[in-house]
Amino acid sequence: MLEVTRLQASYGAVQAVRGVSFVLSPGEVLAVVGPNGAGKSTLANALAGVHKNRTGAVRLNGRDISGASPVTISRAGLTLAPQGRRVFASCTVAEHVKLAVRHARPGAMSSDDLLELFPRLRDRWRVRARSLSGGEQQMLAIARAVLPGPSVIVLDEPTEGLAPGIVAAVGELIRRLRGRGVATLLMEQGGGFPLAVADRVLTIERGVLRPPPAGPAVRTDRDPAVRTDRDQDTTPAVPSHPVERGSS
Repeated sequence: MLEVTRLQASYGAVQAVRGVSFVLSPGEVLAVVGPNGAGKSTLANALAGVHKNRTGAVRLNGRDISGASPVTISRAGLTLAPQGRRVFASCTVAEHVKLAVRHARPGAMSSDDLLELFPRLRDRWRVRARSLSGGEQQMLAIARAVLPGPSVIVLDEPTEGLAPGIVAAVGELIRRLRGRGVATLLMEQGGGFPLAVADRVLTIERGVLRPPPAGPAVRTDRDPAVRTDRDQDTTPAVPSHPVERGSS
């Protein structure tokens, strides 16, 4: 379980995340949607310990990880697939996988199971990350976050730049993680994908989390503030789950 209480994160005098509080239960998928600059990536990085200028309390499975380093937080069970991929350019796919499973927790998804979902990574097994396409690098970044066997995984815009078929594979991965009891915090600009895979959806605006609007307005892919070109006709065929409207 992830418990976040009054989390704040700043860049100098600019407060990017403002008093965020929420609880994420085992196996739950929580989507946080909002436009660029709303605070999604800062929130993701603050939870993972990457963003240092932060205050508030973060507890993972009862353990206080508020001021811990990214390595400590990852080994405690919270991993991040960051926006922008951030893979090791000189390492091959195989080397990334080897590093990811080195400290894998009991019950972690196996590399074979993950490569079943992302077979292109197997095809590129001996290729260095710098030579991968953007979509391949994105799959590799997600794999690196999944393979250690986290109890909570944070996916920061994981479908950005992906073809519809790979987006569907990401949706299936989230479903399988849910079945293993892994909680997922999904950051997206909007569109049908977060609504299709999430148990609960919150919006973020200027660093503040809010429940989605009641009624039809919850369809964030119809909101010009969060709609992007890649939302056009790319919603994957993934299992649908009810969205809690007005829940925080």
